[in-house]
Amino acid sequence: MTLPPPAPRFRLTRMTPRDAGEPHRVASTLELFFDLVFVVAVSTASAQLHHALSAGDIGHGVVAYAMLFFAIWWAWMNFSWFATAFGTDDWLYRVMTIVQMSGVLVLAAGIPNAFEHGDFRVVVVGYVVMRVAMVSQWLRASRAAGRLRSATRRYAFGIAAVQILWVLFLLVPEGPPQLVAFVVCVLLELSIPVFAEHREQTPWHPHHITERYGLFTLIVLGESLLASSRAIIEALHESESFAPFVSISVLTLVVTASLWWIYFWPEHHRALGSLSRSLRYGYTHYFVFAAAAAFSAGVEVEIDVLTGHSDLSPQAASFTITIPIALFLLGVWLVALRRSADRVVNVVVPVGAVLVLLDPILPVPVALTALIVAGIVVVLVLRPPVDRTLLD
Repeated sequence: MTLPPPAPRFRLTRMTPRDAGEPHRVASTLELFFDLVFVVAVSTASAQLHHALSAGDIGHGVVAYAMLFFAIWWAWMNFSWFATAFGTDDWLYRVMTIVQMSGVLVLAAGIPNAFEHGDFRVVVVGYVVMRVAMVSQWLRASRAAGRLRSATRRYAFGIAAVQILWVLFLLVPEGPPQLVAFVVCVLLELSIPVFAEHREQTPWHPHHITERYGLFTLIVLGESLLASSRAIIEALHESESFAPFVSISVLTLVVTASLWWIYFWPEHHRALGSLSRSLRYGYTHYFVFAAAAAFSAGVEVEIDVLTGHSDLSPQAASFTITIPIALFLLGVWLVALRRSADRVVNVVVPVGAVLVLLDPILPVPVALTALIVAGIVVVLVLRPPVDRTLLD
């Protein structure tokens, strides 16, 4: 009689490197659950940007938003790349992931104070909770990583060291010194993957990781749909000016759908490959994600202008919509479209982004923006992607 194999110790799975060529690899329900808390954080940051822009506090609002969105994006990105390389989905992995989720919620709770008063204490606490949990995950992975043990330990050491600097960041006075300290910490955070992976690269599943990026793109684009629904709600309360709110709602839907179409036109997994290409893909998505979430803030600003609750002029308010759209288009073009596009598409997309950026100086800028991005979609439909994986 053959005895069944003994149960794993503590019912834990050895955290060995995943197969980068594993068939049918898709996002797990845990990863989808993990993304839900980022909906809260992104929505809070977008709402605070909207309030700052409507009040005319553009410089402070944009800088604070860029700083806070980095914390959101970097924590999400680090978990996603770790999961594609070492995810096990046993009970301890789930618990540590939920701990990271709690850090996201703490960070989201601190966003209003950071925006309004420059108080980053709660934000840093939430961020450090997420990152310390990530350190424990890398240390656990190092036990069964084989030839990748040194890489996993470099990740753990690098992340832990930078968290000490984030705590010290709270001692820096508000103003230019705080901004300089923030940039230094960001550069160190961004250098950790380069430091850890320069000898041996952890395995990433190209289809899985690009699916994760696509799912987060849907989250940030969904914020714009919420703004569109608010325009309809406002229209129901403003019987004398019903048409402008309905127009904003329709145009927002057209633009959001077009951005979705443009983003998912190419096969993103072809953008990955070498360490430099994969880092470029991952890092450039900061601008893609931040721009998509900022677009929803711009729609809210337009609604405030219509209701008389904004200090911005109509032209300035239009820029709060067109700048995020232009950044989104250029970011997606750089990391994904360019390698899968022919010469026509590679001209139409960046030129379209520039036209979007400049169209507030023309009449009906929001309507023109919608026409431009919809026109880009038409070009993409007529000219399917081509395989340029051999290009640098």
